[in-house]
Amino acid sequence: MVHTRVLVLLAGLSLLQVLPRALAHDHDISEEGAMEMAMPTAHATPLTSSMLSPHTSVSHASPESYFAYPDLSGLILAHITLMTIAWVFILPIGVMLSIARSRLALALQLSFLAVHSIGLLLGTIYSYNTPQLYENNAHNKVGWIVTWIVIVQCATGVIRLAASMGKGHDPGTEGQSAFLPVTTEALERHHHVDQLESPDCYRYSRDSGHFTASEPSRSHSVSSTATFTQEEQRKLQEYGTDHRDDVDQHLSEKRGLLNNEKVERVANGLLAILSGRTMSIIDTIHNAIDRTILLMGFVAVVTGAAVYGGVFRGSSIFNGLAHTIKGGIFFWYGLLTLGRWMGCFVELGWAWNVRPPVGVVSSRQAAIPTAEFVESLVIFLYGSTNVFLEHLAAWGHAWSAQDLEHVSITIMFFGGGLCGMLVESTRIRDLLNAVILTSPAGHGPPSTRAKLMPPKSYGFSMNPFPGLIILLLGLMMSSHHQSSMISTMVHKQWGTLFVGFALARGVTYILTYIAPPTSYLPSRPPTELISSFCLISGGIIFMASNRDTVAAMEHYGLHAMFPFTVTMGFTAFLMAWAIVVLAVKGWAVRRNPWPK
Repeated sequence: MVHTRVLVLLAGLSLLQVLPRALAHDHDISEEGAMEMAMPTAHATPLTSSMLSPHTSVSHASPESYFAYPDLSGLILAHITLMTIAWVFILPIGVMLSIARSRLALALQLSFLAVHSIGLLLGTIYSYNTPQLYENNAHNKVGWIVTWIVIVQCATGVIRLAASMGKGHDPGTEGQSAFLPVTTEALERHHHVDQLESPDCYRYSRDSGHFTASEPSRSHSVSSTATFTQEEQRKLQEYGTDHRDDVDQHLSEKRGLLNNEKVERVANGLLAILSGRTMSIIDTIHNAIDRTILLMGFVAVVTGAAVYGGVFRGSSIFNGLAHTIKGGIFFWYGLLTLGRWMGCFVELGWAWNVRPPVGVVSSRQAAIPTAEFVESLVIFLYGSTNVFLEHLAAWGHAWSAQDLEHVSITIMFFGGGLCGMLVESTRIRDLLNAVILTSPAGHGPPSTRAKLMPPKSYGFSMNPFPGLIILLLGLMMSSHHQSSMISTMVHKQWGTLFVGFALARGVTYILTYIAPPTSYLPSRPPTELISSFCLISGGIIFMASNRDTVAAMEHYGLHAMFPFTVTMGFTAFLMAWAIVVLAVKGWAVRRNPWPK
């Protein structure tokens, strides 16, 4: 039974999911001695009841954890199970339905609130009947905060649904562009603009005109814009025809609700009380919760796992935060990469697709920078802020060679992120092209000017710096010396996975260079699935490589392959579940009528 609970705890610690901002950095070697001198009792390795003498009280064991506490274990396991069902399986579906403006969203949110409340009740009973083994822990505070936020989400959902019934407006007709914002009418307008412009604007060349669109080698790989938009129109028309039955079913259900006089009377009364400005504020609050509630849930999971395992006590909090937050960033980076493959942010051109211009999407969406620019910006911000935090865990002690290594890594992030942003800047690109554009070739005959048309590679981003920085980080961590063999092997695991991400991303750029995307729809390069898998699993193992978790593995005789195998299985399941969740969102969008 003890070994089973050991596996459950370490699996939970391996699956920590986390805040999206970096605060500190690891100092496994240079500060280890200082930490032990400063706080000799803060090792935080969970103890089992078998390690205590018969005359020793559990409450006097220091440190002790809820994981090792022998009483009421069924109650805490039931709490963990219900919270997992609520936050991992019910809530994501509810969030996707809410973003799709489906009427089923409220039912899912209420179901989540019910399961969450039962789990919260069990957790409260358990805390009341057990000793305080982790004083002043953050999990209780975070748990109550997210509970009240979920209640606010459900309340705003009820108000929005009632308001839509009262004014005869269907919320399902709003926000459809979040899934597929390219409508047939917009494509027709864009196609009309294409016909008015010169066809030379859509001729592409590479290497200053070595290849042109008129060559046979390019004629089959590059479609004209006119043909492209006609194909998009055909697909969208087929889409609307194939799913008209779903739309009719949705409208009939809506009419059934509106024919209820009591519901309509309550809705009209609610609208009479709430002004348009108030409803706008309610919409803003509800949308903000939809897009942040999963992050809040991950914070609750992280703090809950730390409290249950009794880790990150005292000065060990710096090492725990360093691994947990940074690993969480890569975890969410992997989910974002998977989302891009599935078609999220297609209206921004982030889904490996042709970026829709103004007229097909709004001017605000067209002004958002590329995904590679955002990646480079995050890398730059990380490097520019963490360079001042590398000595935080050993504040007041002398700098060591390992400290300088960590500072050098942050400088690499700073410089690499800056280079990546400069590569993505169209203004910088124009300045670099100024010499040839202002040369006599720019004023020569038409045949010469045709060679100055922008190459096709300008139509999409191929920025190697985000992948290069993560590749170098993986190589460094794979050879980073640690205090034990298990710790070294665990660090090598996530370092190797980051190298795998960089190699897969490089293959993606090669594929897009050879055959650039020609559609507004996501092209879904298969190598991005490998990229997302490596980032998600690497981020989880990164989180699990903190000093306290490694010490617990050594204490219970677990090998370094334990977190690796658990993480691989979890990552594969999580990616499958994420695809299902986004497919449910697509079903909800398809079920609602198209916006007028």
